[in-house]
Amino acid sequence: MKLNERSLAFYATCDSPADNSGFLYKRGERHTAYHRRWFVLKGNMLFYFEERDSREPVGVIVLEGCNVELCDSAEGFAFAIRFGGTKSRTYVLAAESQAAMESWVKSLSRASFDYMRLVVRELEKQLQEMSRGLPGGCGDSKELPGPWKPKPSGLEQSRELLPALPAVLPKENGCAVWNNVLGAERPPDTPGCAGHDEDGSPRPPPLPPRRRVSNGEAASAGAAVAESPSTFYRLHEQYSREVARLRQDWQQKRRGPQP
Repeated sequence: MKLNERSLAFYATCDSPADNSGFLYKRGERHTAYHRRWFVLKGNMLFYFEERDSREPVGVIVLEGCNVELCDSAEGFAFAIRFGGTKSRTYVLAAESQAAMESWVKSLSRASFDYMRLVVRELEKQLQEMSRGLPGGCGDSKELPGPWKPKPSGLEQSRELLPALPAVLPKENGCAVWNNVLGAERPPDTPGCAGHDEDGSPRPPPLPPRRRVSNGEAASAGAAVAESPSTFYRLHEQYSREVARLRQDWQQKRRGPQP
């Protein structure tokens, strides 16, 4: 494994929180003497320094594919980090107390990514079992349990929380929009739709019904659209005059017959 010394030194001494730290006695590889070192555990990397205030670590142990177990040694409260393979090195460490030894063995055993992967799988399994056990949840469906899915994002949650469209037609000027479908039921009249508002002031006229065109008129209109680009303007003028005429008739009916 290739490691960048500068990156490791920066990671070991940066302000990121450590999973465990403290003094341990480390047995040498060639000599069996123990040396007191300051150890810092971050993730799956165990750094050790000569002193607590040292600026660079003396070494690092990558805790992957290893087992942490107690061992017999001249020093008390000793434990070993053993790696698989015949030529792999075994690190023998010793704590200063029983509580410190138990804390280090516990944290070192949980430092590898393999352990974290097992924990995540177990949590996913428990989450699926809880979801199937909830009333109206996944237990009522016939689908097979699949992999864990993340929660929907904020956009998806906002779409789910949107209210359904109202079944009642929208209103314009206090009255329901025109419905030209034959046989369709009109919504009941409201107090503001009887010609006057609740305060007695006259309301503007409702929108006229849509005009039904025959096949011949539709064909001629399509031809006119294809012939001239100003067809929309002429149609707008035509319907404007029609609306003005209907409004004038409505105002005359409201005034009544003149003497």
